[in-house]
Amino acid sequence: METERKLPFDCIIMDKEPVEVANPFSGEKVMLEPDAVAVYDTIMGAELLEDFATSSKGKDWFRKHFPDEYMILLD
Repeated sequence: METERKLPFDCIIMDKEPVEVANPFSGEKVMLEPDAVAVYDTIMGAELLEDFATSSKGKDWFRKHFPDEYMILLD
């Protein structure tokens, strides 16, 4: 990963290369950097657990660092 972005919360970055992620509702796909995949996965888990503070923090981070991907995956 070339650019280090401060993550919005503690999460584990599992991937070494970009990963294709699909919006579960529309099926539209985007490529995400490993740190973005970790944040996205945490957001999705937080929503399942109704942890809206974590979800909101992650979405704010996504809007700042990956606005186009945010619009496809999380808006």
